[in-house]
Amino acid sequence: MIVVMQPETSEERIKEISENLKKRGFSVHLSQGERRTLIGVIGQPQEGLSHSLEAMQGVEKVVPISRPYKLVSREFRPKNSVIELDEGVLIGGDRLVIMAGPCAVEGEEQMLETAQAIKSVGAQILRGGAFKPRTSPYSFQGMKSEGLKILSKIREKTGLLIVTEVMDPYSVEEVACYSDILQVGARNMQNFYLLQEVGKIKKPVLLKRGMSATVEEWLMAAEYIMSEGNYEVILCERGIRTFENYTRNTLDLSAAALAKQFSHLPVIVDPSHGTGRRDIIPAMSKAAVATGVDGLLVEVHPRPEEAFSDGPQSLTPEQFQHLMSELKGVAASVGRNI
Repeated sequence: MIVVMQPETSEERIKEISENLKKRGFSVHLSQGERRTLIGVIGQPQEGLSHSLEAMQGVEKVVPISRPYKLVSREFRPKNSVIELDEGVLIGGDRLVIMAGPCAVEGEEQMLETAQAIKSVGAQILRGGAFKPRTSPYSFQGMKSEGLKILSKIREKTGLLIVTEVMDPYSVEEVACYSDILQVGARNMQNFYLLQEVGKIKKPVLLKRGMSATVEEWLMAAEYIMSEGNYEVILCERGIRTFENYTRNTLDLSAAALAKQFSHLPVIVDPSHGTGRRDIIPAMSKAAVATGVDGLLVEVHPRPEEAFSDGPQSLTPEQFQHLMSELKGVAASVGRNI
């Protein structure tokens, strides 16, 4: 449930009510606006609790949350959440956030060339996998710790922020040292131990939808992270597995739109994994922006034919530059800019 406090209630009174709820065994989460504070109350319902809370001084009303995900829900926070990063980058603001780069870190020269190319046309965040979960154990698994160090060097040289994947609970601290955003990949969306660990750190988490996950399961995975205290979660639609074999996955833009409707969290789309085809990434990128999402995650490689992984779904720097130019008009049509 949500306890809606009266306008300009004192912090002392809010603290008293919060402590009262904690003593009753509830978990308490505050959402503070300019004039009102909302107290999210998480736990097993208790008979008569709503009435006793509404009788307390400073409480305006008590609102039940109908959905199974509480902290993620728009009922808990009606306004869009905006995540503020270094370099003045906002995720969920008026400007679309473009994250771009290769599937995997292959070396410093490759990453620097890519970073300079994407930054020159407006991308704010460099993506690159140091740890790579692959279907085959014989495929390239990433440069691991050395890859993280390369990403850190590129950040220093270019000023681009870094998003990279974390694979397990034991790697969270190491990855957090070198990145600005930790990515939880599709295969790990329901790795609940990992979700709890990234929920304990104070860094944004990009949560990809599982390849067979429902929208509710995706949002419940975000709830795991937020319930540990980390509210800086970015949802990423990256396509789901269907019967279609002309594309790698089926990009589900309806899920992205529903996530924006049901949740206050920023939502971005990955058209590269969502299609697996370089030739239709521009079309699906423009469609995603028209849906009203907050950004894109696009694979870019200076020489896709030489890529260690995901070459067929990587744009060249020239193709990415053309896409960025085309996106400006689409973004403007939905009240956003790039």
